[in-house]
Amino acid sequence: MDDTLHWLPATELVRLIRTKRLSPVELVAHTIERVEALNPGLNAICTPTFERALGDARAAEAAVMRGDPLPPLHGVPTTVKDLALTRGVRTMSGSRLYEDRIPALDHVHVERMREAGLISLGKTTVPEFGWKGNGDSPVTGITHNPWKHGYNAGGSSAGAAVCAAAGLGPVHQGSDGAGSVRMPAAFCGVYGLKPSHGRIPYWPMPNNGSISHVGPITRTVGDAALMLQALAGPDDRDLTSLGVPPDDYPGRLDEGIEGLRVAFSPDLGYLPVDREVASLVREAAVAFTDLGCHVEEVNPGWGDPIAMEHCLFACGLAGMLGHLVDAWEDRFDPGLVALIRHGLTYTAADLGRAQGERLLYYDRVRAFFERYDLLLTPSLSVAAFDATRLIPEHWEQHPWDWLRWAGFSYPFNLTWLPAATCPCGFTPDGLPVGVQIVAGRFHDLRVLQASRAYELARPWAQHKPPLAAGR
Repeated sequence: MDDTLHWLPATELVRLIRTKRLSPVELVAHTIERVEALNPGLNAICTPTFERALGDARAAEAAVMRGDPLPPLHGVPTTVKDLALTRGVRTMSGSRLYEDRIPALDHVHVERMREAGLISLGKTTVPEFGWKGNGDSPVTGITHNPWKHGYNAGGSSAGAAVCAAAGLGPVHQGSDGAGSVRMPAAFCGVYGLKPSHGRIPYWPMPNNGSISHVGPITRTVGDAALMLQALAGPDDRDLTSLGVPPDDYPGRLDEGIEGLRVAFSPDLGYLPVDREVASLVREAAVAFTDLGCHVEEVNPGWGDPIAMEHCLFACGLAGMLGHLVDAWEDRFDPGLVALIRHGLTYTAADLGRAQGERLLYYDRVRAFFERYDLLLTPSLSVAAFDATRLIPEHWEQHPWDWLRWAGFSYPFNLTWLPAATCPCGFTPDGLPVGVQIVAGRFHDLRVLQASRAYELARPWAQHKPPLAAGR
């Protein structure tokens, strides 16, 4: 077995499978073997589906040998986040409440993953109901960052990002309600893309559906483009689904970004950032000048949306779980309990006011992107930290408000803009740092093209985490 097989991108695996140089069965079996070796130390996959995956791989191989028309990601191993409903496969949402739940249907993005030819190895770990930016839950325990055991892998798509970083399949499904694709991708040193809201249909839509997005977590930009192409497109079951077909993301990926107007904001005008993170992101911004962009350091002047985010975020969880919090208090994550109880303190007028403030906030952001083609920021204010903490030790503490170190993420959930995180270096302790690339609404292709240009200028996929590189 080729020891480098697990590091190959999906774009290359698809080519090898189509030309019959690689068997889907061989690929899936190899990836399962790697999961079995590494997952006990990483805790990234909570519900393996290995027998089903091998059966799907045999069917995929038979289709290749028959000469059938093949979907775009035929035979490629993947995972599905444990917040996503999977027909016939346990979906716990990281909670004891749903520890034994077996759904009777798939989320639409899970349907599309299967139709694209992806073969799922299982469900990936999440914090309880995806409520925080940390990779642990009462039912699955701690998911470990592959760059440093015992450190936060991010949330809520914790297991998905760990799988991508550790070579447990090249493409993985994440979802992002306040940064939950970009945060774990940044902490784990991989690529994460939150598309424009509605680009990938989300049905059944969760209670926080007006801020939640589905997106890919991968090691390369090309793989994210391929996965987005497969999952994007209208679906009437999602009333926010965009009614137009997607661009040709893989085909137009390398068109370049020369001449684009790029704003660089190191702090959005109000956010604290750890020095070791800020310096690496500033260096990343220089690369865009070298790529022919017109880069200007700015304070966007939008104001801090944290109060409206607190209201929308807390009210969403209170609406979903408030009626259960008394009975389940001792079995829920304590921070989740505190957040739900905070959500129950808001009035209907508070929620209505926050919705109106969100519309005004979007208008300020929209006007900004009439002047600039791209915005660069840190992906996070911090690098990964102790996985047992909600907030880094050197930051101000709070019983539930982890959002304070993730302030660069949720503004683009509130405004539905496409945003990605690219690895841009390592702290002195060897922990990955990410730069965030944002574009105006519907400009997903521009984010991908900018990410690709940066990837070519400052490659990252050659870096392997120490917990996985030697295997």
